[in-house]
Amino acid sequence: MDLGIKNKTALVFGAGSGLGRAIALSLGKEGAKVALAGRTMANLEKTAQAIEAAGGQAYCIAWDLGNLATIDELFTQIEKNLGPIDILVNNTGGPPPATAAGQSTALWIEKFQEMVLSVIAITDRAIPGMKQRGWGRIITSTSSGAIIPIANLGISNTLRASLHAWSKTLSRELAPHGITANVIVPGRIATDRIRFLDESRAKRENISLEDVEADSLKSIPVGRLGRPEEYGDTVAFLASQVASYITGSVIRVDGGNIPNI
Repeated sequence: MDLGIKNKTALVFGAGSGLGRAIALSLGKEGAKVALAGRTMANLEKTAQAIEAAGGQAYCIAWDLGNLATIDELFTQIEKNLGPIDILVNNTGGPPPATAAGQSTALWIEKFQEMVLSVIAITDRAIPGMKQRGWGRIITSTSSGAIIPIANLGISNTLRASLHAWSKTLSRELAPHGITANVIVPGRIATDRIRFLDESRAKRENISLEDVEADSLKSIPVGRLGRPEEYGDTVAFLASQVASYITGSVIRVDGGNIPNI
């Protein structure tokens, strides 16, 4: 199937590793020009090399999501090198494990700016151009904790859930302009982040990492962790021409793990 995004320009955050890298590779494979944003340039360059080795085009840009003042400048750099943004993939790092109660106001403000306000401001920068061209895709990666709160991820659960409400509201505003806005939710995908959370749980509960991993697999009907490329390919589909009638949705890539309807 031709997804119809060859030569479209995509901006992917967190593209140096994990889910962000997988998303960037999938979009590059489909012929999109991919701007790779993240904190660590060396990791972004590795992703760029993989995209270019497959015949794609990539551009690396160091981006601190906590610094909202640089958004316009960084967008301008991308537009000069690859063209205006057609596909925006909002993918932020997760906060450290923490309870919902007892966290400092300063920590809540810091993470809100990095995980929510930055996403809103970046998207607002991309929207006018998408409206002008009558086409755009806004895809926001969150967490299953936004649907079924995960123990000891109080900050993540709270902030990710707010992005669901924002994206749904945005989708109705942008639909008449040929722009879709969707959320994609990972279950347990085999990334360093999942291993870190498993290690944190093992330490917190004083049990082995192997026991944590085995317990987690019991909750996944397909009986395995997801592969990063499965997640990336789902994003590529949502970014495609053929997905033009999907908007305001929350797409779960979780192997059936989330138990509710």
